[in-house]
Amino acid sequence: MLFSEPDLLRELYCALEGVSLPPDAPVSINTLEDVLFMEFINDISFEIDGKLVVLIEHQSTINQNIALRLLMYIARVYEKTLEGKNIYSGKKLHVPQPEFFVLYNGTAYCEDQQIIRLSASFEKLKSLGLEEKDAPALELVVKVLNINEGRNKEIAARCKKLAEYSAFIAKVRDFERELGNKEEAVKSAIKYCGKHDILNEFLQLHATEVLSMLMTEWNMDDALAVRYDEGREEEREIIARNALAEGLMPEFVHKITGLDLETIRELRN
Repeated sequence: MLFSEPDLLRELYCALEGVSLPPDAPVSINTLEDVLFMEFINDISFEIDGKLVVLIEHQSTINQNIALRLLMYIARVYEKTLEGKNIYSGKKLHVPQPEFFVLYNGTAYCEDQQIIRLSASFEKLKSLGLEEKDAPALELVVKVLNINEGRNKEIAARCKKLAEYSAFIAKVRDFERELGNKEEAVKSAIKYCGKHDILNEFLQLHATEVLSMLMTEWNMDDALAVRYDEGREEEREIIARNALAEGLMPEFVHKITGLDLETIRELRN
């Protein structure tokens, strides 16, 4: 929601890479949104002037399979952006160059920057009596950046919206330690940030949604685990009811539970 405007995405990319782009370089958002294939919904992806395609994932835990996931995402993104073009034509097609980022804001230790490579997951060939290849036939490199408050300060200095987001999450955690109640912590952080001009306009418009999202976040891992257990349909429906009661949209509830949209709408009704 924070980075749903082209100008903000251009600024975010420049901050992450430490580069400058022409202010009029066109940005088009191509985030995957196919509700029939929820596994292939990424956090955000966008093209810059048809030359770059940038995929950014936001995580509170480091997932060592993220390079594999992003490989699947970029294939879908290319499929989407090349729709209507003949890939069997003898004429070479020009495709935007990809770049991959993970923005980490979890509580476990994470270096300011690290790299995750797809090739790290490849099976070794020694058992087949083959020598390991110096360069794999396929590679994907993900840059993981710690965006917690006080980390990667040069990035925060270049992107005000990202810095304010990190400050807001830090205040939520501060108030949670102080008050011992997550809901009160989120409410207090929203009030604090309003007074100190941190995401002020955004929080004025979306305070209720932000509260619902953060209150639901705690059971995301449980929900994602439950969705693959067909024998726990009742538990998934309980999670769905709770999420709907917090005001979350059916599409988001579908994402965290795996229940079909028709069932979710019946539960809401």
